[in-house]
Amino acid sequence: MPQFDAVSGAGSAYASTGAALAVVGRSGVVTRWTDAAEHLLGHRAEEILGRPAERLAASPGEAASWFGREWSGRALLRRRDRRTVQVSLRVSALPGPDGTVDWLVSVLGAAESTPAVSVAENSPFPTAVWDSQLRMVWLNAALARTYGPSWPQRLGLPLEESPLYADTAQVTALFRQVLETGVPVIDRELDQRDRRWRHTYALSVYPVENARDGEPGVCSTNVDVTTSRRARDRVMLLSRAGTHIGTTLDIMQTAQDLADVLVPAMADYVTVDLADAAEFGDEPLARLGTTGSGAVPAFHRAGMASIREGVPESLWARGDPVYVPPRSPFLKVLSTGRSYLEPFLDTSPGSWLDHDPGRLDKIISLGMHSLLVIPMHARGEILGVAVLVRTETLVPFDENDRMVAEEVVSRAALSLDNARRYTREHTAALALQRDLLPRNPNGGNALDVVWRYLPSDRRGGVGGDWFDVIELSGARIALVVGDVVGHGISAAAGMGRIRAAMLTLAALDLSPAEVLAHLDDLLARLAAEDFESKAMPTTISGATCLYIIYDPVTRRCCSARAGHPPPALVDPSGDVTLLDIPAGAPLGVGGQTYEDVVLELSEGSTLVLYTDGLVETRDRDIDFGLDRLRHALTQRPGAPLQDLRSAVVGTIPPGEQADDVVVLLARTRSLGPDQVMEWQLDADPSAVADVRVTAVRALVEWGLERLVPVAEQIIGELLANAVLHAVAPLRLRLIRDQVLVCEVFDSSLNVVRTVSAGPDDEGGRGLAIIAALSSRHGSRGTPTGKCVWAELPLPPGTPTAGDGT
Repeated sequence: MPQFDAVSGAGSAYASTGAALAVVGRSGVVTRWTDAAEHLLGHRAEEILGRPAERLAASPGEAASWFGREWSGRALLRRRDRRTVQVSLRVSALPGPDGTVDWLVSVLGAAESTPAVSVAENSPFPTAVWDSQLRMVWLNAALARTYGPSWPQRLGLPLEESPLYADTAQVTALFRQVLETGVPVIDRELDQRDRRWRHTYALSVYPVENARDGEPGVCSTNVDVTTSRRARDRVMLLSRAGTHIGTTLDIMQTAQDLADVLVPAMADYVTVDLADAAEFGDEPLARLGTTGSGAVPAFHRAGMASIREGVPESLWARGDPVYVPPRSPFLKVLSTGRSYLEPFLDTSPGSWLDHDPGRLDKIISLGMHSLLVIPMHARGEILGVAVLVRTETLVPFDENDRMVAEEVVSRAALSLDNARRYTREHTAALALQRDLLPRNPNGGNALDVVWRYLPSDRRGGVGGDWFDVIELSGARIALVVGDVVGHGISAAAGMGRIRAAMLTLAALDLSPAEVLAHLDDLLARLAAEDFESKAMPTTISGATCLYIIYDPVTRRCCSARAGHPPPALVDPSGDVTLLDIPAGAPLGVGGQTYEDVVLELSEGSTLVLYTDGLVETRDRDIDFGLDRLRHALTQRPGAPLQDLRSAVVGTIPPGEQADDVVVLLARTRSLGPDQVMEWQLDADPSAVADVRVTAVRALVEWGLERLVPVAEQIIGELLANAVLHAVAPLRLRLIRDQVLVCEVFDSSLNVVRTVSAGPDDEGGRGLAIIAALSSRHGSRGTPTGKCVWAELPLPPGTPTAGDGT
């Protein structure tokens, strides 16, 4: 039976050495133990003698490799207090009398006696000392645990053979920098990839004076900051999503921004597929019911991104319809409204990919191994799905990834919903504006007209700027330009209301000042109604307007404006002036009066009407814009209208258009004696017949024989009505324009109305006959009385004044 002795006292040969010694028997138990060993490791003799030497090793199983051969080197021992200490050991054989061998374990020097490393021995962070040749000469227990049982073989190896660092060249340069300068490097982040994840370490390096044999060296400490780095990366991802997603109101661009943000931060390949309704601004998908018809909703690929150039993973290009197999996770996400996480993508037979061979081929060929499908929720509805895939990143998606992806996608979904709502409103506003603006403005034979509408948002923004070209009686043309405050559907609706009212008032043949006064009163009353109502205000908050009537027979232009910029006039010689028309108050103030200004224009003059967006900018006043407009209109005499329009539009510097712009240019024509005939007559019934015969002769001269029966009847009724009810002098005028116009002027201010005559009434049938025979009829006021008129369409094939006849 072996003897177990505590070696102590002066008579002991072992004790006289003062060394930390132990003897391990052939059975692997401690048989001798010195006081110095107790002092070093804290184990009392009665606690360690007869116990396996395995208890002294820092790592289980490591002590078995100490015995069986003589050797010396570094080793990690575990103290009684569970701390570890690195020592230099020498293991020597002690032959016994019967041929057995015990082993003498002597501690040559404890690492704690080396000041350079003693403080790091029990550090939880892997720490190593490297000599001047960057060979490892010491490592603490934390680093030894990283290496495992092979850690003794690491001692003496150069840095290039260390598996600690992926980029050893970068670390070598860093170590040499510290060796040469003596300046420590603190918390330098380094990435280390393994097959599961990218680890991040904070590396600190500082010089030591005596790493080996008096030579200087460096000490390195690695702190694994992967968790904090991932948390920081996720915060940065959310921050980047907030600044890069939703910067536009374009649905497709917002979807692409989402894909770009997620790659490569979270996934190697991302697609964003939107339901057709969401893409085109309609109502999005509700969740698919479990008892529904089984129809698969249509999707389009709105965004995609990949770490591979050209996105080879995608079977479809942006904008293409996307096939959605009925048993796929995509429909499961849509029906449940919850995300789908498949950490390890199953491609085995029997999976949902059996019904989607195209996707299966891509998954296998490109190594897609982990899948995450996120529904795009917005205000209780689902717009589509975002699909995240990993290929090169070997770690699968986990729950943390799912939560972060859901946060990013939810932010993008709100932006997409805002874009969808904007698209829907914008589409409605465009449709409203398209329906309310004139389709084909026509100045007839009185004016040549060109125009241009420029929204402030060049991607199709809709504002309240508008214009109109209205045909009036007597071959006259009305030009209108207006501006309703605001943008979007409210402004477009307000513009439509004003235009409808303007058309109604223009049909009454009122003067420009009267039309504007009626509009002002109408908008003021609507504003008062909204003010008294508790509903959301729908009236126009403000509007300006310019109204001009041009008569090609007299070449007179009558105009009035309500807070609108003055029109420009370019005469045939090329001189440019701004017409001096009293500005008036904007529409909607209420109780305002406006002033008509009448000018006689030369044939070939050009009227330029516009809205304030053309001449006003954020940093310059209107006078600067008006000077710029005058300069642009100074062209050669008779320059084509298209050239003038281009010059006017070109006055807007790129990037300075702050408001919508409407430009309307009209070049005057006149109707000469061969298109207009007039006759004066007294209020005498006997004169009617003679004038009627003369008028019929004029119609024959114009080649309008086919109109003679009807025109003669209308002329007779108009003259008879004037003779019986009006005040002399009387005047008959015929105008051959795009239609035949018959007009009778008198000096009476009595309003003419068409009424139905009873069976016993002797009169009142004249205007009814005129209404039945003419295409249009009516009356209007004149400076000296009134004019009653009627129009007849020209027979097919009859040349008009505009044809040069």
